[in-house]
Amino acid sequence: MASNPGSDAALDTQKSVLSGSPRTKKFPLTEQEVFYMNCRAAYLTIFKSSLENIMSKDQLYLALQHAGRNPSQKTINKYWTPQTAKLNFDDFCIILSKEKPTSKADLLKSFKQLDVNDDGSILHSDLHKYLTKRGEKMTQEEVNAVISLADVNANGKFDYVKFCKLYMATSEQCLKTTLERLEADSKLRRQQFGSQMEGSPERDPSPVPKPSPRIIRKNDQETFSSKGDTSHTLLSTTRKFKTSVSFTMPMSANSNRDSTLTEPNLKDWQCAQSRGCFFLEEDGEVVSHQYKMHIAQRSVLYLTIKPLNLSQVEGKHSPWLSVDTALYILKKNENPAEAQLMCFTELRNREVFGWTGELEPGIYWLIPSTTGCRLRKETKPVTEEVQLVHRDETGELSLTSEFRSTLSEIFEIIDLDGNGLISLEEYNFFELRTSGEKCDEDAWAVCRENFDTKKNELTRQGFMDLHLMEANDREGDPLDLWVTLHSMGYNTALELTEACPFVINVYAERCKPRIKAVHMEACSGQLERAICKSVLDRSNAKVMDGYENIVVHTCNQDSWITSIIENKSDDKVIIHINNELSKNCVNNRGLNIFAVEVAPRSTMLSVFICRFVNM
Repeated sequence: MASNPGSDAALDTQKSVLSGSPRTKKFPLTEQEVFYMNCRAAYLTIFKSSLENIMSKDQLYLALQHAGRNPSQKTINKYWTPQTAKLNFDDFCIILSKEKPTSKADLLKSFKQLDVNDDGSILHSDLHKYLTKRGEKMTQEEVNAVISLADVNANGKFDYVKFCKLYMATSEQCLKTTLERLEADSKLRRQQFGSQMEGSPERDPSPVPKPSPRIIRKNDQETFSSKGDTSHTLLSTTRKFKTSVSFTMPMSANSNRDSTLTEPNLKDWQCAQSRGCFFLEEDGEVVSHQYKMHIAQRSVLYLTIKPLNLSQVEGKHSPWLSVDTALYILKKNENPAEAQLMCFTELRNREVFGWTGELEPGIYWLIPSTTGCRLRKETKPVTEEVQLVHRDETGELSLTSEFRSTLSEIFEIIDLDGNGLISLEEYNFFELRTSGEKCDEDAWAVCRENFDTKKNELTRQGFMDLHLMEANDREGDPLDLWVTLHSMGYNTALELTEACPFVINVYAERCKPRIKAVHMEACSGQLERAICKSVLDRSNAKVMDGYENIVVHTCNQDSWITSIIENKSDDKVIIHINNELSKNCVNNRGLNIFAVEVAPRSTMLSVFICRFVNM
C-alpha cells in the first residue's frame, strides 16, 4: 500500500525529533512508519486505545481533522455509508492513506478563487458570504473566530497568504512539540504503549477531548474540492496532535514447511456433504455458515473444505477459487466458549484443504474460516450496471438472461445439501442474509401453492418465479432485487466479489457421519480462540529482543503464515508489525506496517499472510 505521510516539511520535522531515540538510531524511520505514527497520534487524541472503534460520523470527522485532513461532507459520506456501523483503527489508516493532507499550494489555490482583487487578501464581507452561503456552511460564531485572528486580519480584510503560512507552521509545530513531550515523558510513553520498564506505571486515564462542536450536516453543493475546502482548513488551525514512538517487529514470509493433502482410499467409506458461504460485511468482517457434526462411533475421518466452483461454462475460472479456506473442528461442550479444539484442515492439495485422523463418538462444531487475504472489499468502483428485468413487446415483465444465470448461482449456494431443491431451512438462511427475517410455516405453505415445488421443497424454476413475482410487485423497479444481490456478495456487474461459496465433505470409515448447518454468523471469539490454540500447538516461539514477557508465535503453513502475540506481562502492550519483507504476499490487514494491542496476560491473533504462489 502506498503510504502518505504528509508534507515533506512535516516528515522532516518528525524524523529530526525522533532521531535521538535509541530505536531510530539503529533503525531509521521509513516514510510509512512516520505515516503510521501520525495515524496513531490522531487516533489517540480521540480514543484511549487503538482497539476502540469509530462509532459515528462526528468521531470520524474529528479524527481526520486531528490527522491534518480537511474532510468535506462528501468525503465523510464516502467512508461512512448508511450500512456502516463502525470503523476500526486499520480502517482509519486506510482512509488516511487515500486522503492527502492539505498542502500550502492547495490552500493558496482555494483562497485565490475568492480573491477578486488578486492582492492576497479577501474582504471580510466576501469571506462571510462564502463561508456561510457556499459549500459546507460555517456558523456565525465560526466565521467570527476566523476574522478575529489578529495576525491575519486588518482593515476589514483577511490576509490568506499569512494565514496559509501560519496554518502550515502551526501544524508542524504541534507535531514537533508532541514528539518532544513524549520523548521527555517516560510516564506518558508507558501509559500509551504498555510498559516493560522498571516498576508498574500509574494508570492515569488519558483525557478524551470533547466532541467537536461542528455538526456534520446534510450534503451541500461543494464549491471547492475536499483538498481545498477553506471552511475545514480555517477550523483546524488550532488542532493539537499527539504521536508516539514504538518498536517494530519485522516478519518474513518464507515458507518452512510443505504439508500436502493425500486422499486415503475412500472405498466403502460413508460421506456427508454440506455447502456454505463466506460473506464479507461492510466493516470487513467475514460471516459464514457453521455446522454441527455427529459421529456415532469412533472412526477415522477424512474432512475437506474447498471453494465451490459455480461456473456454468467449462474451463471458466471462478474468481473466488483463489480464496483460502479452513475448517476448525471443536468438541461440543455445554459452554460453547469452552469447546475443545480437536483439529483443523492444515493439509492442502491445490484449492482443497483437509485433515485425516481419528475422532471419538460425539457431537462436534465445524467452524469454517478464511484468512481474509483474498476476500476483501472492492476498492475500484464498478460503473457497469447489468439490467435485471425487461418488458417484451406486449409489456409483460421477465428476467434478463444475465439475472437468471446469477439466480441460478445463488440457488446453488443456498442449496446446502446439494439435492437440487431448497428446503424451508435452507431458504431461511437465504432470507436471514438478504432481509434479516425468517419465513414461517404458513408463508412457506403459500409459497408452495404459488411456485413450483417438489417434495415440499422449492425447485430452481420456483426460485426464479419467486423473484419475477417480486419484480412485478415493484412494477419493474429492481431496487429490492439489487438489495438481495448485494447481500449475497454480487456487484452491479453481477460479479461475485464479496463472497466465497464453499463445500465441506466428511468421510468416515466406520459409520455414517451427519453434518447440519445451524448458524450463520461471525463467531469471531470462538474462532479466534481456535486459531490461537492451533498456532500455539504448532508454532515457532520467539521472545522479542529486550522484552522477555512478549512472545511471538508463528505458524508457517504451506499456504499462509499465522502470527500470534502472547503478552505474559501485567500491562497492555502495543506491537508494531512490519511486513515489508513479505514478498509476493498479501496480508489480512492490508497494511505493510500496523499495530496490534494485546491485553495483559493474553494472546491475540496478529496477522495472516497469504502467499500468491499456486493459490
